Amino acid sequence: MKLVSVRFAVLGVVSLLTLVPRQSFGQSKPSDRRAFIWPDRPTTDDPRRIPVKPGRTGPPGGIVLKGGRLFDSVKLEAYPATVVIDGNHITAVLPPDATNWPADAKVIDVTGETVMPGLIDMHTHLTYANGTTPEDENLSEGAGTLRAERNLRFGIESGFTSVRSMSDLLNTSYILSEWMQRDLSPGPRLFAAGHIITGTGGHAADRPINYMHTPEYTVQVDGPDAWRKAVRQTFKNGASFIKIASMFDPDEVKAAVDEAHALGLKVTCDCETFYIKWAVEAGVDMIEHPLPRTDETIREMAEHHTESDPTLSTYETILDRPGTDQSFGTTRAGGYYGTASRRFTVGRQQDFDYFKKMKAAGIKMGVGTDTDLSSFEPYLSELKWFVKGGYTIPGALVAGTRTNAEMLDMADKLGTIEVGKLADIIVVNGKPDQDLNDLRHMDKVIKDGILMVDHGQVQLPRHIDAPLPKPSPPDDVH
Repeated sequence: MKLVSVRFAVLGVVSLLTLVPRQSFGQSKPSDRRAFIWPDRPTTDDPRRIPVKPGRTGPPGGIVLKGGRLFDSVKLEAYPATVVIDGNHITAVLPPDATNWPADAKVIDVTGETVMPGLIDMHTHLTYANGTTPEDENLSEGAGTLRAERNLRFGIESGFTSVRSMSDLLNTSYILSEWMQRDLSPGPRLFAAGHIITGTGGHAADRPINYMHTPEYTVQVDGPDAWRKAVRQTFKNGASFIKIASMFDPDEVKAAVDEAHALGLKVTCDCETFYIKWAVEAGVDMIEHPLPRTDETIREMAEHHTESDPTLSTYETILDRPGTDQSFGTTRAGGYYGTASRRFTVGRQQDFDYFKKMKAAGIKMGVGTDTDLSSFEPYLSELKWFVKGGYTIPGALVAGTRTNAEMLDMADKLGTIEVGKLADIIVVNGKPDQDLNDLRHMDKVIKDGILMVDHGQVQLPRHIDAPLPKPSPPDDVH
């Protein structure tokens, strides 16, 4: 599997394609080819929208969630309702006293609980090592896959039914995204960026070297043609969106954005200072983190409808609390030190000021943690930052569900409880639309129509063995 990093390394030397200049797509959204897919023809449940054969999807029978209060992320108030699931889709939202559901459906009484869309985390790194990881396993694809699998299990337990992987080890996120789409293991849907694309010496490719700043996580390319080819290779590997990072020049970021949009994918940028301005002007869809930007750039983000994933909680933890984090290869106590790609000063109040200015400008913001998903607390903290920044509690929940689905380019399938949407639903013991802390009391999680968490515990149906081909052993052999 090391071939992925070798292929990308070649890109930094020379572009293998001679490209014909094309018309710029600017800020047009990456949905051009969808007009050529008939609306009654199914596609994969990801932004790539690859046509698939018609047929029933999801488990046999159905599920009815009866007696609960529904926070559907369409309205800002919860109301009594019954939710009916058939296969992997929501087929009805009924009044609480209704009984007109399929006779073979499994009826679950959720009286006193809140039913709502599954949570979405817009910024995860599932294969990152932690303090217990042996050093020789940091870049092991096998060990990284097992770490990610563990973290995905933790995620589904916490109520996440979709997550974005914002760069992970080698092929892990590509493979696991397919694994999760086929429901082969308990875990959220996984929307993968794969490798970060940056210029030579850019973010996640600079010194001092640590395991996250290697070709296993990041591809370094130079020149517009090489940036285009890196986007194409990432798409080929299975990415459902593209992540780029400064450093780059205006022509390079423009080429990457145009290529991604032509392929039907959105682009997000981990960038700062004037690089944000260049990315916004190139038509990038989203900016990650609360990194330095000017008031002028914030205005341009609003004008271009550029979205934001602020990850305030993680930056507050990393940058504003004294301490040492050797996993990043340097000591941190209030800022970034010793890294050439982070040549700026940041702080808790400054980060929060950017957030408030973006909210005042009307910029769409989603909820992400920049963590490995092993703990729910960073996500809960992020929701509370949204409330501190002017959102209502219901508004913060909408940001973590409906808005995140829109930013994922999945609003037609995810993010709300409406007829026709995929059945990604959580049941919370409490009223999280009134007290966010109730999200800690996750009772049930349904993903793709499958009850994956019941009474807070992960569960999956027992595997059914395939029968042996005939001839079978004689009946008298015991």
